Amino acid sequence: MLAINNLLIGLVISFGTSFLLTFPVRKLAQKLKVMDYPELRKIHTTVTPRMGGLAIFAGAVAGLVYFQPTNDFFWPISIGAAIVTLTGLLDDRYQLRPLVKLTGQIIAAVILISSGLVMENLTIPLIGQIPLNHFVGVILTFFWIIGVTNAINLIDGLDGLATGVTTIALTSITVMAFIDNHAAAVMFCVVLIGSNLGFLPHNFYPAKIYMGDTGSLFLGYSVAVISVVGLMKSITFFSFIIPILVLAIPIFDTMFSILRRLRNKQNIMSPDSQHIHYQLIAAGLSHRTTVLILYGFSAFFGFLGVIFSYASFALALGLTFLILVLLHLFAEMTGVLRGGKKPVIDTVKKTASKSSKKEKDSS
Repeated sequence: MLAINNLLIGLVISFGTSFLLTFPVRKLAQKLKVMDYPELRKIHTTVTPRMGGLAIFAGAVAGLVYFQPTNDFFWPISIGAAIVTLTGLLDDRYQLRPLVKLTGQIIAAVILISSGLVMENLTIPLIGQIPLNHFVGVILTFFWIIGVTNAINLIDGLDGLATGVTTIALTSITVMAFIDNHAAAVMFCVVLIGSNLGFLPHNFYPAKIYMGDTGSLFLGYSVAVISVVGLMKSITFFSFIIPILVLAIPIFDTMFSILRRLRNKQNIMSPDSQHIHYQLIAAGLSHRTTVLILYGFSAFFGFLGVIFSYASFALALGLTFLILVLLHLFAEMTGVLRGGKKPVIDTVKKTASKSSKKEKDSS
């Protein structure tokens, strides 16, 4: 059984290491001129140091040194994490081409999959367990790791956004892994949560330093791997949905961005300012309010993920309907619908306007 006191000590070690090391990392970034400069597509207006992810990575390492988790895949996971972190660091310093950056992620994923960490079974309600062909399992695992890694990378567009969203996602995974007594997954989550929380005071609006690709690639890879270790090694029809729910904001923002670019005949790798966080700011919300709203969305989806994992079949179907409605709203907010249509949002606005008018007339 996992000892709470032991987990808290690991959390504090990761928090303290990340918080304290962010100061020298910031000075190092300034010295090496690893800076994020304002431009038309970006929100920030001041030159800000990058590569704060080094402090997050160091905090996670410090926590794991304390925990010394026992897991068959510990070293492949660690080597992969080091590779994606180095890839992000080089990108922060030299602005690597997308293909080069993707190559680093592929190498990390291949090392992990070669060690044997592959999704193995699919269990469908009313049908039973279906063993996955090894090739299918490899493909699913590969695209999951690459997809989530890049989803976290793309959501890192506002001060504190990626840090907070991944912390919320990891908290949800921790709850489920703790209930199921997945000790290694819990430890991995705890050190990352502690590292994120230690970095967040430096990164929340107005940010003094950004995590850069050093941090976003490391966090994306780590969340992807932990969800496989703790939740998805043997997949059920619904448990496959759980990590997607927990990571709903970055995953669906990425999916809708790809659909939007395909519809507009743009390169799917080309950046734009249509992500959900940009849309909320364009609607008139402040930087801080936008981030807090997306924290709220992430927490709600994370809560649904936890409920989903222990729900009955009937309740799971009901939750699926609710989730589809929420995702439709999300699609409207990200402008993925043809012609920029927003039927649900417009209906809500009209209803609110009519109610307000009736109240004024009655008074």
